[in-house]
Amino acid sequence: MRQVFQLFSYVQKSSRLAGLVCLTLLATLVLAACGDSTATTAPSATTAAVTTASITSAVTSAATVAGSPAATSGTIKVGILHSLSGTMAISEVSVKDATMMAIDEINARGGVLGKKIEAVVEDGASDWPTFAEKAKKLIQQDKVAVVFGCWTSASRKSVLPVFESLKSLLFYPVQYEGLEQSPNIFYTGATTNQQIIPAVDYLLSQGKKKIYLLGSDYVFPRTANTIIKAQLKAKGGTLAGEEYTPLGATEYSTVLSKIKAAAPDAIFNTLNGDSNVAFFKQYKDAGFTADKLPVLSVSVAEDEVRGIGIDNIVGQLTAWNYYQTTETPENTKFVAAYKAKYGDKRVTDDPIEAGYFGVYLWKLAVEKAGSTDVEKVKAAAKGIEFAAPEGTVKIDGDTQHTYKKVRIGKVRADGLIDEVYSTPDPVKPDPYLKTYDWAASLPKQ
Repeated sequence: MRQVFQLFSYVQKSSRLAGLVCLTLLATLVLAACGDSTATTAPSATTAAVTTASITSAVTSAATVAGSPAATSGTIKVGILHSLSGTMAISEVSVKDATMMAIDEINARGGVLGKKIEAVVEDGASDWPTFAEKAKKLIQQDKVAVVFGCWTSASRKSVLPVFESLKSLLFYPVQYEGLEQSPNIFYTGATTNQQIIPAVDYLLSQGKKKIYLLGSDYVFPRTANTIIKAQLKAKGGTLAGEEYTPLGATEYSTVLSKIKAAAPDAIFNTLNGDSNVAFFKQYKDAGFTADKLPVLSVSVAEDEVRGIGIDNIVGQLTAWNYYQTTETPENTKFVAAYKAKYGDKRVTDDPIEAGYFGVYLWKLAVEKAGSTDVEKVKAAAKGIEFAAPEGTVKIDGDTQHTYKKVRIGKVRADGLIDEVYSTPDPVKPDPYLKTYDWAASLPKQ
């Protein structure tokens, strides 16, 4: 009877699936131990041995099922980690929405490996230590199979050691400064050679040689501008000035006075979050216009344009890999589905789209691997392609970044962005800029 009590104790602590398995064996063991109403002899040694072996096997198997990440109640748990409050909420809430839309679509078509995806959503609150805490919670407590999230490089840098030490996966959907490659991160946004460097080349090609660098004071703008300064020096451009303000800053009159005195040909803008609202309004109030002093932004897309106010930013330039106006059959369906789900006044943009297709890339890798096991998913993901709204994207097996087209755009009067330049083909990611001679002396992160 010791095995009976052992198994009964486990049933009380097990998941529903494991419990059902154990209850079946529990009934078998009770019958074997006690006999039916006509039995007068004890079970044979062989029967007892088989029964004990069955219990041991069932307990082991059930424990494996119950203890494996995201494998309870017929669902696969995934984490969504974005700033739903604070200065970055202007950008990140919509990425969360697009991620949820992809999950809902996949669930409507049967889920992944026959299981529905269950999303656990956490708020990073525009605070980098909070991102790290929430990442640990999602991995250790919620036992998610993967996390989709982060926007700023500060948040990504904060969670990176968490994902590496706990051997979990993050799908990161936003362009960033490059000079990084983690075995536990898939980068679905652009790296430097797929956005920043082509954007500077575009300005230089338009005769804008004297560039003023303006950014928020954290890792992405400072690293991006270190790269840009090396690029300008190699390409015959000139640095007109360089200024940083805290995330969430709202006072730009002093900065604009410095810009006016420097008389640049263009401003390269790496401000993030709602600081862009204050900057572009004060830029316009100071008498600057897009035709006299163009601003090229790499963290302002259609969603941010709505918050900034179209009148304050019309005619300005952006650099991304996708716009709501991108002409592909997949994008027509994507935009229609997004508006149908969240309202006709909502817009799509590059990080929204990258957050969306990142879920599908993970799904394809899991199905190819036949498992949510991190190492198996990573191995299966190499070279996977997906017909995304921006066009076909492919995971580069060497860097876990994606091949992407580069698109320069101009904000139009209705707040959408028209493409004014595009590379003919998707660009291979080069996060460490190994293909650029002038980048050889850049610091490695």
